[in-house]
Amino acid sequence: MGKIIAIANQKGGVGKTTTAINLSGCLGILEFKTLIIDADPQANSTSGLGIDSKNAKNIYDCLINNIDPKDIIIKTKNPNLDIIPSHIDLVGSELEMINLPNREKILKLSLDKIKDEYDYIIIDCSPSLGLITVNSLTAADSVIIPVQCEYFALEGLGKLLNTIKIVQGRLNTNLEIEGILLTMYDTRLRLANQVVDEVKMHFQEIVFDTVIHRNTKLGEASSYGETIVMHDATCKGCVNYLNLAREILQNNDSTKILNNFNKIELSDEL
Repeated sequence: MGKIIAIANQKGGVGKTTTAINLSGCLGILEFKTLIIDADPQANSTSGLGIDSKNAKNIYDCLINNIDPKDIIIKTKNPNLDIIPSHIDLVGSELEMINLPNREKILKLSLDKIKDEYDYIIIDCSPSLGLITVNSLTAADSVIIPVQCEYFALEGLGKLLNTIKIVQGRLNTNLEIEGILLTMYDTRLRLANQVVDEVKMHFQEIVFDTVIHRNTKLGEASSYGETIVMHDATCKGCVNYLNLAREILQNNDSTKILNNFNKIELSDEL
């Protein structure tokens, strides 16, 4: 049975979608069958993987029209990586879901149909704490929280953690925090180092060892509709996300290929 990991933070611009795309891509390239679900109306994960969902069925059809998720899945350029795309129509789905029975569990009930077909399912949540994000957390086994290495890094984090606690208590008792992921790290900035130290001091063991460096190649890859591992496998961003994938696989005892896959060290040339 596959593991479902939601990537959530109600604060925008923290590297949530970048993480969803590139973590999924790295898991796929490491021969783990992976599905990314774009649960954000902005559909950035969809476009970032080169998918045009204008005329295709998408996550909205799955949630509102009860379409089987198997009929929505699209193959990507990456080996072992599929996607359930998003669409701007998802904006209105929360209003349409309000009066539905078990409205918080609609996504979970849908994903139960395909969970066994994947090793990992990654959900790119919208930058809000609305009903779609609650659905994502209810469906997930764990959640990754990206935190930007900048001044307002911890702003709103307490609210997100409180939402996770409520979901754990009322809707999904098995939900765990996979880890807090520090993103957009710039070694030249003293503030960035202070944020890293502060987050690790407050949250200790739930912070990933891997830190995602600020890297222009990550944005460039998305503009080409590619994951970073397909776009430039030697850049800092790719090394970071490969190491994140390694760390997650180790934490979940996924020993499929780990004997031959050790942590990659960054060189000064990258």
